[in-house]
Amino acid sequence: MEFSVLGLTDETEHVYKVLVGLPRATASEVAEACGRPAVPVGKLLSGLVRNGLATRSAGRPPRFTAVSPDVAVTALIQEREHRLDEARSLVERLTQTHREAARISHPDMAVELLSDRDDISAAVRRLTAAARREIRAFDRPPYVDRPGSNLDAQVRRQRTGVVHRVIYDREAVAWPGRLDNDIVPSIRTGEQARVRNELPLKLVLSDDQAAIIPFSLAPGGQSVAYLIHPSPMLVALSSLFEAQWDRALPLLATDSSYPGGVTVPGGGPVPGV
Repeated sequence: MEFSVLGLTDETEHVYKVLVGLPRATASEVAEACGRPAVPVGKLLSGLVRNGLATRSAGRPPRFTAVSPDVAVTALIQEREHRLDEARSLVERLTQTHREAARISHPDMAVELLSDRDDISAAVRRLTAAARREIRAFDRPPYVDRPGSNLDAQVRRQRTGVVHRVIYDREAVAWPGRLDNDIVPSIRTGEQARVRNELPLKLVLSDDQAAIIPFSLAPGGQSVAYLIHPSPMLVALSSLFEAQWDRALPLLATDSSYPGGVTVPGGGPVPGV
């Protein structure tokens, strides 16, 4: 039944649906409409009252009226969402405790090795979806996924307040179609972008909680990536990003005739493009 996800039994849901069409009905009237004995239906009606799905008059016999579904069911949904949020928070705390405990006895668990393209793509999606404050990235070819394929998801994250700072390697900017289909649209939707002539590696940082370093991604070659959990290595990667960010030139989206519609400060074209 549809309301089982809200914690209602099939019998309770059926009685509520019948009661919605029978305002001020007695338990016997509801039981007759349901085709069920009056005693168990009366208990189900009392349960609806306790859960805020129905009201009961003080007369004899008492009469029951369904609370409007847009009020009662919405309240149940909100309560369930609140419980799910609490469960998610508990899972996050337990996961962090588990990781910290594991790293105390197994320090090498600060780094996971991913050796499958699908696993790498899934890990990047998890990292970016988990970010609450900021995503930082070094962007350079080659690529596992088609450049620009995550633009819609990035725009949704930015609307929730997640900042995106990306440093592009010169080869990434020169990648065929990359400027028009990915970089410029990203900048125009709020991404803070800069460019360096060369970057030391590919990198995605999710807040200060995790990072992923893909490598050996040549076409036809083996796909490998390191997934980095909170550790001194993660701190070092964060510092590396900030050092490169300070040295990089900002990319500015323009309506000029420069290639791809982007320039660097001073109005000149992007170096090497």
